[in-house]
Amino acid sequence: MSRQIVFDTETTGLSAEAGDRIIEIGAVEMVNRKFTGRNLHLYLNPERDSHEDALRVHGISNEFLKDKPKFAEVVDEVLDYLAGAELIIHNAAFDVGFLNKELQLVGRPGIRNIVASVTDTLLMAKEMFPGKRNSLDALCDRLEVDNSGRTLHGALLDAELLADVYINMTRGQDALIMDAGSDDSNGTVEVIRIDLSQFTLPVLMATEQEVSAHDGVLKQLDKSAGGAAIWRKFENPVA
Repeated sequence: MSRQIVFDTETTGLSAEAGDRIIEIGAVEMVNRKFTGRNLHLYLNPERDSHEDALRVHGISNEFLKDKPKFAEVVDEVLDYLAGAELIIHNAAFDVGFLNKELQLVGRPGIRNIVASVTDTLLMAKEMFPGKRNSLDALCDRLEVDNSGRTLHGALLDAELLADVYINMTRGQDALIMDAGSDDSNGTVEVIRIDLSQFTLPVLMATEQEVSAHDGVLKQLDKSAGGAAIWRKFENPVA
């Protein structure tokens, strides 16, 4: 079973090392690339005020957070939820850094000791779309994910959008994985993986007519190039 958690946070500022804290956690669960509906959404009392710049981004007031639980009160719930999963995060260094700082403050080991792995969709996007903007909004536009409801940043909404973006970015990776039936009462899906090594693919040779037609096209191209076509150098390689 492949269990993935798409994860996002909102914070009081940009630097965990300078004392900024997590104020919101949003996480979306996928099992075998299907949404389970078992999501996690928490607001946290950071025990400090948010910077004005951060407030403009997330819009979560200091007053709203005063009666919310502190991270120490929910740490077990968070770790139990994340345990053993692949974390999928956009700009993972930021969220992992904040999460590790919160865990350090309550005497717990870093998050990579809890989860199976961490996948950074920002690094994925930079490889797939070099030289282009790869913010979450830019990826939503490029991959046709509807983000019209995103007027402010919110951890759960951003995690939901990132989940759709990730599915679109990795579409086709599991093209040879098929459901072998409907979900059972536990919500699990039986999956069959096809081993392609069991197939012998036929080799279809070109007919004389096809070879002749192909040669004719090459001669026309060679004539247009004044006899300088580079493939002529490889027609009769020296043994």
